[in-house]
Amino acid sequence: MSQLEIPRFGALLAPFISQVPHEAMPRFLALLERGAADRYREWATMLPDNAEVLMSCAASEDAIADLVEAAFTLDPSLRDAVTAPLPGAVAAYRDAFGGLDVWDQLRVQANAERQGAQAWRNIAKQIDEPSVLSALARCSALEEASADRLDELIATHTPR
Repeated sequence: MSQLEIPRFGALLAPFISQVPHEAMPRFLALLERGAADRYREWATMLPDNAEVLMSCAASEDAIADLVEAAFTLDPSLRDAVTAPLPGAVAAYRDAFGGLDVWDQLRVQANAERQGAQAWRNIAKQIDEPSVLSALARCSALEEASADRLDELIATHTPR
């Protein structure tokens, strides 16, 4: 059995994130969270016996996006700057799963959730406002809870 290669999603997405103005970067990341929620919904369709767990992870991704959108206002003049790099970022994210079976995709995603939790902590280091810090802490907790749910799901899977 070969070792599963886990991408560093921050590095993978850096070319797209770097196109977004710094003050709008959390809102860009919120859009990526919504994309991850869509991916969970696809996995739920692929694994109907595990749909409940996967849909709960999708709900967490949407909740993260909601928290970030509420905590970080977006100047309307930056809307295009936030959405323009999104298709490339979503494609790069999806390409990271290319060629993997669905269970290995979930293993990669569990790690991606932990990377996401750390990303929110890194953003929090630049923030002073208590309500925003609270929202970012909740985002990290939601990411880690999804990773834990995936790990539990994977542990129950018996390869055929």
